Amino acid sequence: MPLSPHEAMIYLMVITSASDRDMTDVELARIGDVVRSWPVFEDFNQERLVEVAQACQKMLQEKDGLEGVLARVAEALPERLRDTAYAAAFEVAAVDLEMRLEEVRVLQLVRRELDLDALTVAAIARAAKARLRTLT
Repeated sequence: MPLSPHEAMIYLMVITSASDRDMTDVELARIGDVVRSWPVFEDFNQERLVEVAQACQKMLQEKDGLEGVLARVAEALPERLRDTAYAAAFEVAAVDLEMRLEEVRVLQLVRRELDLDALTVAAIARAAKARLRTLT
């Protein structure tokens, strides 16, 4: 069964968070914040978030693993939502203000699978970093 665009975006956030095998509370909270506050999730039933995240984790354990998840995500996302989906994944990676090598690698794979251009990616990264910056 194909993923919905909502599910695909949540899958990207989950694989980004799980990339270093440590889904931190801060990352999990950010996923919830994105789902609750971004307009693209307005008509998503938030009570399904845990179920969708668990389905993603289960799919990661299958034979195709990460590549299979990325292929299904790309299939489910219309062109106009691909930058939004990448931005959501980047938010999760950047929320703790340190990007681990594994997160960088997953984001590279996402960029390639979603066929995002370098300028779009740079703009998303710059905006997220500016938004998450603190005074100290």
